[in-house]
Amino acid sequence: MTQRRWTIYLSGEIHSDWRERIKNGVSEKELPVDILTPITTHEDSDDCGVAIFGPELDKFWHDRKGAQLNAVRTKTLIEAADIVIVRFGEKYKQWNAAFDAGYATALGKPIITLHGVEIDHALKEVDAAAYGVAREAEQVVQALAYIIGGEMPA
Repeated sequence: MTQRRWTIYLSGEIHSDWRERIKNGVSEKELPVDILTPITTHEDSDDCGVAIFGPELDKFWHDRKGAQLNAVRTKTLIEAADIVIVRFGEKYKQWNAAFDAGYATALGKPIITLHGVEIDHALKEVDAAAYGVAREAEQVVQALAYIIGGEMPA
């Protein structure tokens, strides 16, 4: 296995355990990986701007303040990443995940998407830019094990 440490950014859906499954799998395989994530507490992500810079009467400006702070984090972490994993869930439309995938692609960062088959058609352009399309978090772990150390599945 290479001695290099890899930086992986886990973008997208925040309502399931996919990040924990990847983190656990990376740990179990002892991969030299640092995992970066957005803020995954929905309320904190939504309300950070008004909590820090003061309240807004208009919901548009409330959301804008939070989005701008989150964008600083997201932009910085995607730029620092070697690989970006982008999860699209079934429950909500993740416009932010699609934006992250496009931004990472524009920077020349390899992306791997993670989503179910039921949204293949909606994500066809995003998937076309991806270096892999995973259906389960465990496939992402196996892809990382292969990319980093050449480990084939058992």
